[in-house]
Amino acid sequence: MINVKQDRNPMPELEADVRNKNFLEVETGYTEEMAINEAMRCLKCRNKPCVEACPVHNNIPEFIAKVAEGDYFAAREILSETTCLPAVCGRVCPQEKQCEGSCTRGFQGLDHAVGIGRIERFVADWCREHEEHKNEDAPVSHKGPKVAVIGSGPAGIACAGDLLQKSYNVTIFESMHRAGGVLAYGIPQFRLPKDIVDGEIEGLVKKGVKFVQNVEIGVDKTIDDLLEKDGFEAIFIGTGAGVHRLMGIRGEELEGVWAAEEYLANVNFNKAYGEKLEVPQAKHIVVVGGGNVAMDACRTAKRMGADTVTVVYRRSEKEMPARPLELSHAKAEGVEFMYLTNPVGFKADADGKLAQVECVTMELGEPDESGRRTPMPIEGSNFVLQADLVLMALGSDVNQVIVETATGVEANDKGQIIADEKAATTKENVFAGGDAVTGAATVIKAMGAGRLAAKSIDEYFNK
Repeated sequence: MINVKQDRNPMPELEADVRNKNFLEVETGYTEEMAINEAMRCLKCRNKPCVEACPVHNNIPEFIAKVAEGDYFAAREILSETTCLPAVCGRVCPQEKQCEGSCTRGFQGLDHAVGIGRIERFVADWCREHEEHKNEDAPVSHKGPKVAVIGSGPAGIACAGDLLQKSYNVTIFESMHRAGGVLAYGIPQFRLPKDIVDGEIEGLVKKGVKFVQNVEIGVDKTIDDLLEKDGFEAIFIGTGAGVHRLMGIRGEELEGVWAAEEYLANVNFNKAYGEKLEVPQAKHIVVVGGGNVAMDACRTAKRMGADTVTVVYRRSEKEMPARPLELSHAKAEGVEFMYLTNPVGFKADADGKLAQVECVTMELGEPDESGRRTPMPIEGSNFVLQADLVLMALGSDVNQVIVETATGVEANDKGQIIADEKAATTKENVFAGGDAVTGAATVIKAMGAGRLAAKSIDEYFNK
């Protein structure tokens, strides 16, 4: 007889002083007893606020009820109706802002929200470990129209998966040499093991999706080429936002100033796949920014052997956009934080390599468009930090090359592709979704956009 906890079951994890020296997954996952116990905390609300708050509208109370019964395969079947990446979403989605943020237990102050993401991860992991794969890899008949999906990240995978179930002939184009997009090269191994991502890719391949890697649409081929020369009848653009932002300050071109995204990609490829991409070795690393990429970068830098890793952020901790979980993990692992601090320049040593970061102290003024108070520099507060590597985690923008080389596909003044509520762009048979349309967001929102596009593509052909 399981004794149901009133408060939620904590997630087991590796000790901070152990995990900050390796790339093993930090959170080790629920046991069966923990998962059932947590599932039994669900109140089975009639109005299901958690479902409404989920970007793909997972049937959360239903799949959790099956976990409470110990029927994990049934739970996965329910999840598979709306998501193709439960093992991924259970690990990296910001549940505290989505499903769990609307959970009645937490919202009404009873105690804490049900650990929906933790249970989802348990279901995916348990089923992967216990199934015999008898029918999982049977190829799906794809006699339907030929559709190109640009980008193999979460939006592209979700779109391709849904189209495959409707018998479309799907080809995914990826500019990198490995498929998976941000799942493969953006999220560190200690948060998302790459065997999970590889398993999802392999599953799509076995079911009939074609992957074409090392092809950048807009450079090697254009949208027009795909439609007019290669015979594709519809296209989904799910490329994400891959252009790194810079500050435009002096010394930014110095050896030792890196985009955090490039650093993470190279480390991921080396650690997960045994490749030999360049990764600078440094003793004193400064990470600029306060989002999830900054947290991934600083935690990775710590694991790469740096003596000191310092995050500088121009606002206070209260305004940081990073997930609270990632921030707490970074602190526990020995990362230092300097708030209300902003770089104004980088200084080189006698060999022309980065040696110092000149910073200025900030103060918060009036709220900006996002509602956060605007950081303002305090005159005369300049100081320097020693650093032989800086990782700039300032966000990213959409690559313009696809739109610039495509007839009839338009973008807004931010460079984001214009798409309507059904993911249709300004070109009749071209659809788009995810970060390429909204700017940088979450994995689950990108998946929701991919699924919406698949539905719209199907409606387009059925008309």
